[in-house]
Amino acid sequence: MTLARALYSMVTWGAQPLLRRKLRRRAKVEPGYAHAVGERFGRYPAPIDSLMMHSSSDPLGRFVWIHAVSLGETRAAAILLAALREQLPGMRLLLTHGTATGRAEGEKLLLPGDLQVWQPWDTPGAVARFLRKFRPAIGILMETEVWPNLVAGCRKQGVPLVLANARLNARSLRNAQRLAMLARPAYSNLAAVWAQTEDDAQRLRAIGAKVKGVFGNLKFDVVPDAPQLAQGRDWRALAPRPVVMLASSREGEEALWLENLKKKTASARDQHAQAAINSGANGAQQPPRPGGAALGTQAVQWLIVPRHPQRFDEVHQLLLQAGLSVSRRSTWTGAPEAANVWLGDSLGEMALYYGLAHVAMLGGSFAPLGGQNLIEAAACGCPVVLGPHTFNFAEAAELACAAGAAQRVPDMAAGIAQATGLALDPAAHAAASERASRFSTAHRGAAQATAQAVLDLVQRR
Repeated sequence: MTLARALYSMVTWGAQPLLRRKLRRRAKVEPGYAHAVGERFGRYPAPIDSLMMHSSSDPLGRFVWIHAVSLGETRAAAILLAALREQLPGMRLLLTHGTATGRAEGEKLLLPGDLQVWQPWDTPGAVARFLRKFRPAIGILMETEVWPNLVAGCRKQGVPLVLANARLNARSLRNAQRLAMLARPAYSNLAAVWAQTEDDAQRLRAIGAKVKGVFGNLKFDVVPDAPQLAQGRDWRALAPRPVVMLASSREGEEALWLENLKKKTASARDQHAQAAINSGANGAQQPPRPGGAALGTQAVQWLIVPRHPQRFDEVHQLLLQAGLSVSRRSTWTGAPEAANVWLGDSLGEMALYYGLAHVAMLGGSFAPLGGQNLIEAAACGCPVVLGPHTFNFAEAAELACAAGAAQRVPDMAAGIAQATGLALDPAAHAAASERASRFSTAHRGAAQATAQAVLDLVQRR
């Protein structure tokens, strides 16, 4: 063990009480964090023993372990998993996560014989207990999750550990380089890295990773849930106005949206008043109506889908305080109910929301948060408007803009104008929707390439 990793291990070991306290706090909002806390420290209940294999030196007879830390990585893992099950019939899945939303989503992927536990906290002891317990044939980390002790433990116990659908933005590379004595051995000891883009590959090589392929983004291989997509489109056909969605919005963006909507409405009022004065009809004007009309929501139907479920109630209150009427997805028994704003307060229904929306403004890109993934929107044929901050998905964003599947704007005000203008122009919307679908289809293939690479690695053992 290097000095850097020894010091790091002391810090992670000493931080265990803080982690337990953090989990207790988070469990007050998301109860899933209180579930099976001992698993995070490599302590597993006896019932798991009855589900373990009792054979086998054969790598194909042991667990294929996939680590998907959160919701987005779990959805990417689902795409890879479908391809893996084709390549490895009868494989048993060991699925690990770090967040409650990831674990809840991952539960849907389990078949009889599969197991799901929390990612072990990155101490040498917890990692060793995890690996001794499950003895995976291979470990697949999704996208960015490289932990020094986890990598070292796998190397010590002979478990090939790979990074799939790998991405590393410039900011993360700078952070890794500042901690190079810790990060470089972790990346260099991975058995293989399969990058999303050539830019990602270059950055990963710069920190020591053995990049064995550039396969593209697994999420391009997503197949939208057909019933959800059809339901969304049926509801869209019934909507009295074109639907514009603020998709996967992050903290602060809903307030920014409201602020800009108020400015737009105030400007429209000033222009209307001046026109009335000029026409000599000022005395006949009616005062503006409160609520949604006062905020200019009458031209399109707004749909807001927050990224994180713990913020659903917070966003609801923000909209009510602004004088808007709100209809929540969780209350719909049939078609969406009439309201100034529809609030998408459900998980696992993005295909429905993208089917319902004419245009989506991409959350995380209007505040400096790096953006969210636009690929699912494109797969659903939903054109996207991007803000200036897309560094987490830079190449996908640039490719989408070049293909006409997305349009970039400098700020929220321009985003509102662009999205509403596109939604209100049927011909432009139809053309943009077709470009989005073509863009999605053109970039598929990463799932099969990654699954074949996993199979090759396992069979060489």
